[in-house]
Amino acid sequence: MHEKRQHPRIPIQLDVSCESADGSVVTGSASDISLGGAFIEAEEAPAFGSKVTIVTRLPGLEPAARLPGIVRWSKPGGFGVQFGLLGARETHAITELMRR
Repeated sequence: MHEKRQHPRIPIQLDVSCESADGSVVTGSASDISLGGAFIEAEEAPAFGSKVTIVTRLPGLEPAARLPGIVRWSKPGGFGVQFGLLGARETHAITELMRR
C-alpha cells in the first residue's frame, strides 16, 4: 500500500483532550503523531470536518500544548486529526518526539 501522508507518524501514548469550537471536550489517548496530525483513541469522536484543539503535554513544554486541527476521519474507537498551523515550540517538541 502506498503511504499518502507527507509526514511519517510514530507510535506514542499521550493523554489528550480534544476541545471542539462548540465547547464539547472528548478525552482519549494519541496512539500516533507526526507534524501533520495524530490518531486519537477515544470512545466518541467530534464530527467530520470539526475544528478542534488537541491539548496534551509534550516534552519540554509548559503549560500543556494546544494543537489546532481538523477532524479528517473517524472509525469505531478513534479519529484522525490533521494539525493546522503549529507554533515553533510545538513543532520542535513533536520533532524531538519523532527522533526518540
